[in-house]
Amino acid sequence: MQFEEFDLDPALLDSLKAMNHTTPTSIQQQAIPLAMEQRDILAHAPTGTGKTATFLLPALQHLIDFPRRRQGQARVLILTPTRELASQVHRYACHLASDLDLNIAIITGGVPYAPQQALLEGNIDLLVATPGRLLEYLDKGNFKATNVEILVIDEADRMLDMGFAKVVQTLAIEAQECKQKMLFSATLEGTGVKIFAENLLNNPAVVETAPPRSEKNKIHQWVHLADDKAHKFALLCHILRSEEVTRAMVFVKTRESVASLEGMLQQAGIPAAFMRGDMEQKKRFQALGRFTKGEVKVLLATDVAARGIDVDDISHVINFDMPRSADIYVHRIGRTGRAGKKGTAISLVEAHDVAVLGKIERYTEQRLKRRVIEELRPKHKEAKPPVKKKANAKTKKAKATKKSKK
Repeated sequence: MQFEEFDLDPALLDSLKAMNHTTPTSIQQQAIPLAMEQRDILAHAPTGTGKTATFLLPALQHLIDFPRRRQGQARVLILTPTRELASQVHRYACHLASDLDLNIAIITGGVPYAPQQALLEGNIDLLVATPGRLLEYLDKGNFKATNVEILVIDEADRMLDMGFAKVVQTLAIEAQECKQKMLFSATLEGTGVKIFAENLLNNPAVVETAPPRSEKNKIHQWVHLADDKAHKFALLCHILRSEEVTRAMVFVKTRESVASLEGMLQQAGIPAAFMRGDMEQKKRFQALGRFTKGEVKVLLATDVAARGIDVDDISHVINFDMPRSADIYVHRIGRTGRAGKKGTAISLVEAHDVAVLGKIERYTEQRLKRRVIEELRPKHKEAKPPVKKKANAKTKKAKATKKSKK
């Protein structure tokens, strides 16, 4: 299948060709035809599956097919959980619409109010925004959602994690004339996203796509067992000094440990940039810029700070600290092995990590290989995951008696 089969405007097809996008991905093949029919969409779209074009192409085609009849604000509103993701979506939308006479704007936190307020005073065809800042303009009367015809919620699972559910619902309620809503999430596991979707969408077409087996095999995954923090740091340094590592993202649990690890790596002669959730926007962009330009080949980040980061050619993802859940693990490693290239995901696992390691292996339906660096061989065997104690007969009987008395 080619993009020409979607009945897209020649200007959009030319933009896709200019960006060397010729063959639609699985999510694009499934969702774009449904979106072009103005169906509400609930899509499971992991990182790296091409979801941004999946909602931008139908949205831009709508703006072409139905030109603006009156002045006003956003006809298409795209909500993203982070500034970085908003910036990437905005940039991609501008590339796709380079030959179209459309006003495409971005509203996010972390930047001065005045220039954004001035943007909202003119015509806007497509607006990319973070929910918190847009709600502020809504409350002040600077933004009205009455002209919104298409509403897109990107990375809905991250929206929930960041506590934006009520804000998004408020904005959706304000967009009373909205003809179509599309919700994209890296995972549809659990009830959170599904309930969120039920409250927002009207009889949606559900599109679930995961990277095909061939794509999964492009990410080589393995584990190094670590005796303690010092051993784990030695493993990290050894890996980062390897010639195979050309650009690596290293994940840690807390923002406090990010700066600490960066200092330790500097002392070890390994320069790195880092991003924390509490950093100023300017410093976040500076750190990301050093990484993307190749000034440093290592970027340290927490899951919160890394949300929305989309960097090409990441050769390695390293879990210095294991994630708290299996779906976050999948989201992390999806940053490598993209666009047909191979990638590597390495996890450094201490004894207290074996429980989450087991969850990850069950979730991904594969056992992660255990590897050893000879000069850094662990002294201890792999710990066994904790086993839940089964209640004995006396305890069960006591509970049953207590229940019957109630």
